[in-house]
Amino acid sequence: MTANSIGERFRITSFGESHGRLVGVIVDGCPAGLLLSEKEVQAELDRRRPGMTSISTQRREEDRVEILSGLLRGFTTGAPICMMVWNREVDSSAYDRIRDTPRPGHADFTSWLKYGGFNDYRGGGRSSGRITAGFVAAGAVAKRLLVRLGIRVLAHTVQIGEVKAGDASIDEIERNLEKNSVRCADLAVAEAMEEEIRRAMREGDSVGGVIQCVASGVPAGLGEPVFDTLEGDIAKALFAIPAVKGVDFGSGFEGARLRGSRNNDPFIISEGRVRTLTNNAGGILGGISNGMPITCRVAIKPTPSISLPQRTVNLKTMSETQITIHGRHDPCVVPRAIPVVEAMVSIVLVDHSLRMGVLPVALRRAEG
Repeated sequence: MTANSIGERFRITSFGESHGRLVGVIVDGCPAGLLLSEKEVQAELDRRRPGMTSISTQRREEDRVEILSGLLRGFTTGAPICMMVWNREVDSSAYDRIRDTPRPGHADFTSWLKYGGFNDYRGGGRSSGRITAGFVAAGAVAKRLLVRLGIRVLAHTVQIGEVKAGDASIDEIERNLEKNSVRCADLAVAEAMEEEIRRAMREGDSVGGVIQCVASGVPAGLGEPVFDTLEGDIAKALFAIPAVKGVDFGSGFEGARLRGSRNNDPFIISEGRVRTLTNNAGGILGGISNGMPITCRVAIKPTPSISLPQRTVNLKTMSETQITIHGRHDPCVVPRAIPVVEAMVSIVLVDHSLRMGVLPVALRRAEG
């Protein structure tokens, strides 16, 4: 069964549960000879760690990564890379009490239905955002490979609730991304976004938002139409993130309101290369990268775990009831999802780079 894996040449397999002993990932297909250390992977994991700000969950996991295979003397060997993170601060008592009453907005009911009640219900099990720690670890490897191609992948918050940010260049994103707790490149609205989250917290509620991801330096020609299109594979990877409910590219849904004369991107010659004057296509035409920056937006739903009473059912008695959720939950998962979005886009870009032959299966030994 391959439902826990994604990718063809650069393939990742996710394992672990939210309240199990650990979460992790196996990366298969990483070229040999890549200089890699736990420190570099840890730097990415630290960006999604819980309990780092006052507007995130107060579950304080260390998220210390261990690389168990695929490295020798600091270089990848070409063998599968196994990385894991222990779950240390686990309290499942709250979930034992509500085991038979599925939480609205969560995958409790659908998982119970699909797996006959044998699914790990604690903390959401495999459907928890906790499993994205493995995504980020794999993304750290992918980012190291993309550096060799001159590709940068950066995501930032562009909307929290009704609060929207202005446009930002990739340099502004890189410069301002970590300067505020919501990871918004538009510093003028970051404080308003934080207040939107705090307001939801005070009311026992939650709020969602939108993340924009930009990949610059992507060569033209990546993508395998018709079913393995570049945006199709990126969208599939992004939808593996539990909170994601929408993905669009370039002008996306806004483009549906435009005339073709405004939405088309005129071709030009710039520095001896074919470029487009605008980028409403989001860097992809016909499922193939066109050499322009790849831009996509990701809609993140409000955290379904809220402290307000909600209607549900009792699966044992088949009767309607009410549920109040207790525990440690993010009032908004958007800021912590930033490195996860970057990771998933990076993983797909590496996979397609290998499929196109842009990346070799073995790198020069003298790297670094």
